[in-house]
Formats: sequence, C-alpha cells, structure tokens
Amino acid sequence: MNLRLEHARAQTRREFLTRSGKLGLGAMALQHLIPSGFAASQSVNPLLPKTPPLPSKIKSVIYLSMSGAPPQHDLFDWKPELVKHHMQDCPEQFLKGQSFAFIKGTPKLLGTQAKFAQYGQSGAWVSEHLPHFQKIVDDTVIIRSMNTTQFNHAPAELFLHTGNMFAGSASMGAWATYGLGSENQDLPGFVVLLSGGTDPTGGKATWGSGFLPSVYQGVQCRAAGEPILYANNPDGMTRATRRDSLDALKTLNEAEEKQFGDPETVTRIAQYELAFRMQMAVPEVMNIAKETPETIEMYGAKPGEASFANNCLLARRLVEQGVRYVQLFDWGWDMHGTGKDNDLLGGLPNKCKQVDQASAALVQDLKQRGLLDSTLVIWGGEFGRTPMNEARGGSTFLGRDHHPHSFTLWMAGGGLRKGLNFGATDELGYFVSQDKVTVRDLQATIMHLFGFDPYKFSYRYQGLNNRLIGPSNEGQIVKGILA
Repeated sequence: MNLRLEHARAQTRREFLTRSGKLGLGAMALQHLIPSGFAASQSVNPLLPKTPPLPSKIKSVIYLSMSGAPPQHDLFDWKPELVKHHMQDCPEQFLKGQSFAFIKGTPKLLGTQAKFAQYGQSGAWVSEHLPHFQKIVDDTVIIRSMNTTQFNHAPAELFLHTGNMFAGSASMGAWATYGLGSENQDLPGFVVLLSGGTDPTGGKATWGSGFLPSVYQGVQCRAAGEPILYANNPDGMTRATRRDSLDALKTLNEAEEKQFGDPETVTRIAQYELAFRMQMAVPEVMNIAKETPETIEMYGAKPGEASFANNCLLARRLVEQGVRYVQLFDWGWDMHGTGKDNDLLGGLPNKCKQVDQASAALVQDLKQRGLLDSTLVIWGGEFGRTPMNEARGGSTFLGRDHHPHSFTLWMAGGGLRKGLNFGATDELGYFVSQDKVTVRDLQATIMHLFGFDPYKFSYRYQGLNNRLIGPSNEGQIVKGILA
C-alpha cells in the first residue's frame, strides 16, 4: 500500500516539478504555483497574526446573516406610494423581461401593513417591528440600495459570502483569516454560529475555505451542548495520552511535509494542535453564564439554550478574545406568505422579536466596551423581497417573492460614518434609484476596512490570481459610507 502511495505521488505535477531539478525550470515554475511567501511564513503556524499591507480600520467582523432574506419594505424601506396603490395591479414596466421564483401572471402591489416612523438624529425610517433597532440608528449606516445578480437562496448566499454563485470558492471569513491570521492561538480564527433550526440554504460552503488551505475555513460552534463536535477526547483517553499521540503524529506529518511540500500537510499539523488547545479554551469562552445578569438580560439570552440571542452574546465574547471573523446564520426569513408561519402579519413580527433585541444589544455592548471601533457588524439577507404580493397558489396570506434588484442591510463599527442613510430605491421600492451598492462593492469595502487592496489581495490557484471580488474590477469601495 505504501509503495502504491509513493508511486501515485510520483505521478503528480507538483512532484514532477519538484524532482525536475532544484535549480531548474521546474523549481522556478513551482514557486509560481505557491502563494508568495506562503511556504516560509505558514510552515510554523498558518494562523499567526499578520499585519495588513494597508492601514486597517477594523480587526474583526461579526456578520449577522438573516438567511432567507428579510422583506425590506416592511422593515427599512418606507414607501408611501406603495401603500397608496396597495392591491392594485403591478405596472407592466416592472414585469417585462423579469424572472421571479414563484410569482405568476400579473401580481398585485403590496403596501406594508407595518407602521413606520423616523428615529434618531439621522431621521431614519424604521418599522414598528424593530423597536430595539430604532434606538441604535445613529450608530449605524443603513444601506437601502443593495443589489445582487442572484434570486435563489443558495446561489445568492454563496455569491454574497464567497464571491461565487457556485460552491468551491473561499468565504470572506476564510479570506480574512488567510490574510490576517488570528490574535488568539487557542481559538479558531473564523467561527460560525447557527440559529433558526437549520443550516443556511447555501450549506457549509458558505463558510468554507474553497481553494485556500482548509485551516482557514469556518469552525462551527454550538451554543448548547458540546461546543464543537468530536473535539473532546474519547472515553478512556487522558489529556496526557492525547498529547503523546499528537506529538507522534506531528513528527510523521513534518517528515511528509519536508519530503512532498504539500501545504495541506502544514494545515493538518496546525489543526491537530489547535483542536488540542481548543479543548480548554472553547468551553471557557462559550460559557455565557459567566456574564453578568444585566448583560444576559440586555441580549435576551438564556444560557444553555440554542438561540440567536445566545449567539450574539457569544459573538461579542469571541471577538473580545481575538477571533477574527464570526458568522451568525439565522434561518427563517423566507416570507412568501404561503402560511401563518411565513406571512407578513404573523410570521414576520415573530421573527423580528427573535433577533431585534440581541442585534441592537450587540452594537450597544461592543460600544460600551470600546470594541465597536475595531469591529464591523453587518446585518442583512442575501437578496430582497418584491413590492408585490406573491399569492402562490391563490394563498390569502400576505407574502413577498425573491427580489435581487434592491434590498437593505445595515452596518455599524470601525471606519464607518454614523447615523447615515445611504442609497435609495424608486417610489415603489423596485429598482435602486440612487447610489447602487452591489455585492462586489460590499466585499471590496469589507476587505478595504481590514487593510487590504481588494484588487491585489489574491491567492494563486490553477494558474489564476483568485480574488474575493472576482476576476474583473466591477467591485468598488463604497467611499460614501466611510468615515
């Protein structure tokens, strides 16, 4: 078996080039296949903290991903004209040449049934469904002019978080930890927390490392039960025995890395060591019961349960301990109006109650601890919802179909202007009418805040300099929201 493995390795392109002469053309070509400085800097520990090439505004990101896409017309994008023409036929110019996931024929316009008012010094229009967010509007940038190219959940989530509608590309959290490492060597650089009862539609690829070494992928943690599955020692194995076995594995892996130079071998060594350290560090940081009763009440958290509120409090604890990127996915925002659980009159208010208090508390808590200036908080879905009623199959419940042309997200934290209402949509909230922000623009701006040039920050793979923002320069830094 070992002879067959050795023979297989000898047939690979990497092995051929390596053996083609240390000073020959093969070795020169191999250097172009490996990211600049990767072998030297990553062989010790790929998660060691690094300094970004440009001045940075943030050290960490907490992305609150509302999986399923919240209806912006009922939360942030107040449209009196839409209310005025409620249940009238949608004008033909909005339907011609357009594709919808479920709408058929000529749909009716759907004005929001929620009450809106202006809040804060910024005068931001906010729905009655978000009473806690109303209190922090002056700490946020509300972008009402988001736009994407995707109108189905999985491709849209993948596009938003990895820059590609297909699985296999590196997620933003993986890019961040690849470029910056982690400030805490006892915790993952990139942590994922889930709520809402299921994974996002895009699946685990939304926090994967893609073509980057797998040490940079997101590590899923749980707010209830064992924080990380399979990280604990099996019954009968002591910590000392585990240490001895890891030392033996490390010796074998180092010998393999020296012989074959495979970056994934370095990843394997680092992950074994990180898992060993996490056995002690993770249970400590994941124990929100150590917070004060006042803090737990502020979030609406309940220690020992799995919830979005618990995850928000955990996110603050994680970035406080030096975790680079924390991704929260909360499923349940797919408000099609096909039943009571996903209609705008019952399902939406219930869903807002599950996240509004904790989302606002996270911003307030980071601010009072002096962490908001170095942390970027992002809240939003993968696309928007239509200004028309879906009425799938003749349903009498109110709901909205998928809509890529416009949606809303909000951001708060380092490097951003405060109390800013940015961008606008037309009078029916259908198309962006001012300051369009694409998914590529958002990605470029996040990388800029981390201290990277989004056009130069890349990873050499399959002969290409792969970038989060894709092969073209369509993504632009949104300078209008920067402080």
